[in-house]
Amino acid sequence: MGRSPLLLLFLISLSLTITIRSQNSNPQNITSVNIGTLYTFNSIIGRAARLAIELALEDVNSDRTILPDTKLNVISQDTNCSGFLATIEALQVLEKNVVAIIGPQSSGGSHILSHVANSLQVPLVSFSATDPTLSSLEFPYFLRATRSDQFQMRAIADIVEFFQWREVTAIYVDDDYGRNGIAALGDELALRRAKISYKAAFAQAVDLTEITDLLLQVNLMESRVYVLHVNPDSGLTVFSVAQKLGMTGPGYVWIVTNWLAAVLDSKGFGLGYGYESVDTDPKVLNLIQGSIVLREHTPDSDLKMKFVSRWRNKTGNTATVSGLNAYSLYAYDSVWLVAHAIDQYLKTNANSINFSTDPRLHDVNGSTLSLAVLKIFNGGEGLLQNLLSTNFTGVTGPLQFGPNRDLIHPAYDIINVVSTGPRLIGYWSNYSGLSVVSPEILYQKPQNLSGQSRRLYDVMWPGGTTQQPRGWVFPNNGQPLRIGVPNKASFKQFVSSGSNSGSNSNASGFCIDVFNAAIKLLPYPVPCSFILIGNGTVNPNYDDMVKMIAQNVLSLSLV
Repeated sequence: MGRSPLLLLFLISLSLTITIRSQNSNPQNITSVNIGTLYTFNSIIGRAARLAIELALEDVNSDRTILPDTKLNVISQDTNCSGFLATIEALQVLEKNVVAIIGPQSSGGSHILSHVANSLQVPLVSFSATDPTLSSLEFPYFLRATRSDQFQMRAIADIVEFFQWREVTAIYVDDDYGRNGIAALGDELALRRAKISYKAAFAQAVDLTEITDLLLQVNLMESRVYVLHVNPDSGLTVFSVAQKLGMTGPGYVWIVTNWLAAVLDSKGFGLGYGYESVDTDPKVLNLIQGSIVLREHTPDSDLKMKFVSRWRNKTGNTATVSGLNAYSLYAYDSVWLVAHAIDQYLKTNANSINFSTDPRLHDVNGSTLSLAVLKIFNGGEGLLQNLLSTNFTGVTGPLQFGPNRDLIHPAYDIINVVSTGPRLIGYWSNYSGLSVVSPEILYQKPQNLSGQSRRLYDVMWPGGTTQQPRGWVFPNNGQPLRIGVPNKASFKQFVSSGSNSGSNSNASGFCIDVFNAAIKLLPYPVPCSFILIGNGTVNPNYDDMVKMIAQNVLSLSLV
């Protein structure tokens, strides 16, 4: 039986409507999403990150409020402290269609892989790459889920200014992390009319002889304020050599970046994590006693204490939290940061994750690199924006990015290592500067960066003294003060050539006696040499003597 044209038209319209609705309301069913992680497994940072990432993955996949129908998979690769291997491992991870990578661990590796991330539009979220030159303009797909060393160096510069030192010596590892961090320190010191008077760099793979030679050269310099910016796995070696050379006693100052706090926390010293160590290593404390150490400030919270408790139970430590440090906290939050961003991305992009081939990546005849398997993540820009707009509270505190793509509220604990262990002597935050009041309290008050508001608790300095070191000495390879003495034809009782009684000086007279008496009143030795100007029969030209000072022939003159 035939159908009427009106009925046929109705059935066609209904069919089209169902088809359109099916296409629009039956999105792709994403059951799992891959992300990658890149770090050095056998390192202080890597061991801290590995367990933290495992715990975060468990928590994300068991939480039904985030990615409820999607499983988050983590593909981990070991970079073995090598920028080259980090690149190779990253390419292997990217073959598996990951939408984001947590890592790499090092700043050098981040520089290399950020170029890859830019091309394939896969966001990199690093929990440990603190190099301040990892610019968002050059590397838009790099995002730092920790603090830039720009803030840490600003804190150190404030400490130097607080104790009224004017020069420091920088000792650092010669890589992107070390060089660029120290460059940032130089800029911050210059704003406070201070400077780095000497830079002592050493290679990442260095032996004791080379470190000894380097520190011997450092010890010849005038500054006794040392800023040590190295890696956690090799930093204590520098202290060990310095102690043998007598450079950890009275008169010396050691300001150490956050790598040492990571070492102390990993050894279970317990400061800041709610547990006191019962296995304090006296050898370690003896090496670093009197040091001022910075550590990323993470506010106390129930979430943080719950994480610490889980860590302790997972590692089987009943009294300590061995292996746990700030990198653990940032690694844990990095997984949650990526998970939140993926969850938001899937909600706003109809559960669609697509990759496309890059025509620039093709296999040359005879090549076995298989570059063609690398694909562009079409939703990379959208996921990056979701990462930047994420706002939640993690174990490290608020995770929210500011206009410069840095996490808000950068702050550090300032720790003084004494004979009984680390001791908190204050805080630094970008909001309030140095203070003995926690940043969380100061955030609720009007900003105050005046000098009168700065304060730290008393410091126990190297050698067990509470007297603040002067911060400098006359260098062993330096020249004495060159004092010009006019050898005049008259007024011989004031200044004349010849030795005083009991003195090996080649000048004598009342002015010489007064000058020597004043020098003896100084609390430190000042080597001097007197240089006679003139022949003793004709008064010298004083304008010529002034020119000699300007030309650095003389340090000063007695007239």
